[in-house]
Order: sequence, then structure tokens, then C-alpha cells
Amino acid sequence: MAEIVRKSSVDEILNHWILAGSCILLMITGFAFLFHMEAVASVFGGFNTMKEVHNWGGVVFTLSMLYSMRHYLKDAFEYDADDAQWFKVAGGYLSHKVKVPPMGKYNPGQKLYYLAVVGAGIAIALSGFAIWFMKDNGTIMLLAHLVHNVAFCIFVLAVPVHIYLGTLANPGTFKLMVSGTLPLEEAKRRYPKWMKAAGKM
Repeated sequence: MAEIVRKSSVDEILNHWILAGSCILLMITGFAFLFHMEAVASVFGGFNTMKEVHNWGGVVFTLSMLYSMRHYLKDAFEYDADDAQWFKVAGGYLSHKVKVPPMGKYNPGQKLYYLAVVGAGIAIALSGFAIWFMKDNGTIMLLAHLVHNVAFCIFVLAVPVHIYLGTLANPGTFKLMVSGTLPLEEAKRRYPKWMKAAGKM
């Protein structure tokens, strides 16, 4: 029987799905608010109820995002020459003929995506709480709505790309996000530097 390697812990997997679920919920309700989509609001029982769902979903998203830092933040700030080369060949996504350099546990695209999520996530969370709790301050409300909408646009662009790369573009990745494990030989092929650091190469 093939040896199995655990790449993601159980709490990491669970938190990833909480973060993803709350993010998608916020995007749907955010769209509905932005374009006054009564059909979507009716699913939640009206705009007032949807507002409560959006606000408390934002609390869940914020807590989940902060918790995710213990799993990814350190790695997201670490880059080397192989990461630079990865960018030069676009990770091999544009052509299968290029040679992709060996990667660690996460490739630089994943690292930058995570940093974008954290940056936009902090901005959207702080502005969201300002909109929720500081309704009487016109200046803050104006600035908060601007920041909230800009951060929202970042998520609208980044999240679908992330979903595509985590499913159709990389067969087997979705299974990894569910079980957190993969065969040792596959881990050696996909994450050789991580396996070498773990003493399994």
C-alpha cells in the first residue's frame, strides 16, 4: 500500500471551508445589495434579514481569516530563486513545454493569492464593521463604502480564478482540499523541496 503524506491538518481543512463558504455567502449577498437584487434578497427573507446574514457572515469570515494566518502567513512571505523562475514560466500554466522549477509546500502564486486575500480581507472587514457600527459619521461611512467596494472587486476577480486553479486546472487538488493527504510519490513530484526538507526525498 502506497505511503500517504499529510499536507493539511484537519483544522486547516475545516477552516479553509469555513473561510470559503463565508466568503461566497458574502459575495452573493454583497452583489444583491449592490444591484438591489430582490430575487436574491427574497431567498433570505428580505433585505433586512439578508443584511443580518451579511453582517454576521462577515464576523465568521474575519475570524476564519485571522485563524488562517497560523497556517499560511509565514510561508506566504518566503520566496527564493525558484519562486522567481516560477513567475518567469507562469507556473507552467500557459505551456506544458516549459520546465517548472521545484516547489515547496506552496508555489509563489498561492502565496501571493493568500497575501491578496489577507490584505483585501482586512480592508473589507474593517470597512464593513465601520459601515455596521458607525452610521452617524458621514465621512467614515463614505470612506468605508469606497474601501469596501474596492476590496469586494478584488475578491470578485481573485476567488473565481482560485476556484478554477484548485479544481479544473489542477486535477487532484480538490481531493487534497477534502482529505488533506496525498500519496508520497505524488508529493515528491509536486512538492520536492517540501519533501526534501521533511527528509522524505
